[in-house]
Amino acid sequence: MMNLPAAVSARVEEMGLTQPTPIQAQAIPHALNGRDVMGLAQTGTGKTAAFGIPLISRLIEEGGSAAPKTARGLVLAPTRELAGQIAQVLRGLTDMKVQIVVGGVSINPQIQRLSKGVDILVATPGRLLDLVDRRAVRLDQTGFLVLDEADQMLDLGFVHDLRKIAALMGEDRQTMLFSATMPKQMAEIAGSYLRNPIRIEVSPPGKAADKVTQAVHFIAKAEKTSLLVELMDAHRDERALVFTRTKHGADRLARNLDKAGYAVAAIHGDKRQGQRDRALASFKASEIKVLVATDVAARGLDIPDVKHVYNFDLPNVPEAYVHRIGRTARAGKDGAAIAFCAPDEMDQLKDIQKVMKLSIPVASGRAWEPVEDPTAKKPARGRGRPGPKPGGRPGAPGGAKPSNRRRKPKPKGPRT
Repeated sequence: MMNLPAAVSARVEEMGLTQPTPIQAQAIPHALNGRDVMGLAQTGTGKTAAFGIPLISRLIEEGGSAAPKTARGLVLAPTRELAGQIAQVLRGLTDMKVQIVVGGVSINPQIQRLSKGVDILVATPGRLLDLVDRRAVRLDQTGFLVLDEADQMLDLGFVHDLRKIAALMGEDRQTMLFSATMPKQMAEIAGSYLRNPIRIEVSPPGKAADKVTQAVHFIAKAEKTSLLVELMDAHRDERALVFTRTKHGADRLARNLDKAGYAVAAIHGDKRQGQRDRALASFKASEIKVLVATDVAARGLDIPDVKHVYNFDLPNVPEAYVHRIGRTARAGKDGAAIAFCAPDEMDQLKDIQKVMKLSIPVASGRAWEPVEDPTAKKPARGRGRPGPKPGGRPGAPGGAKPSNRRRKPKPKGPRT
């Protein structure tokens, strides 16, 4: 595959990566030639191997070993879970020393592991700077930098940390930047970190995987949980990933689903790392079928056979929707992405559809319309659309029965 070093080629074949994905086929040759790369591709298309294979290959060709408290290559990721997954993939590709440093766990073992130097360091920006401040690692000899899911690092406020980290590295480095979406701020990142990069875009920004079936339910906020239970009852033996907007909302929904008889866990930024790891492991092992999460689980996580992704709350950042639904329909498989839209979420839905350049099919209800404020001063001229009559509600003409009222669900059997 692509004239790789023998050791890497053998590992690639062992992992079954005989046919490169489009992002791999286009990015790897340029990266092997030492070019800076800006890669944009849908989630689930193999971006980790797209930078991991050339990174390891170039380190092999370069030869040598890491000096104490240094790293020859550095991969930055926005979340602990994604950093762990990247490290796992890289370890499958090489026998080199690959170490991970993230927050939420004791820093002392990480200091000890870095003391002899590592070939590849996978890190979250905050913990890496903590280790730099403690003089546990230095980056002046790091010749390769990878920014994975760089747009989320911007969303999470890591831009200042990224600038500090880049300043600690030498200018004579190769940099690769990968993401599934490319917001406007990415131009600044590219200008600051990349030198004459080759831009590779194998899918339009905001495009979901082809095999994701999308749908939206227009539903009152108070009725979301009962609708979720009703829908999940139809596939109790299949994995479902449910996204909420807040940490408190994730915990509350998980408790409600537990009461409804589901084996469920929740993960978010306030959970200890051990709790998050156990929840993900249980979900991957099918010990639990439902995982409720904030956007901490929206990026990069490769959980096999997630058939259903529910956007219980629509995200405030439209690109996050693309990443959320990218947890299903991975590796060419089918999947369903179901969104719930309450009256106060219409703006988020419109932004999502604008980014994706499509209208999400409606599964039930109809689009909410703004309620006219009866105390507002009416325009002196012109005709406006009449507001709802007393007793009406958004989306219902006058006092008619609202179209978004759901029918009472049929009795169900015992849940597992």
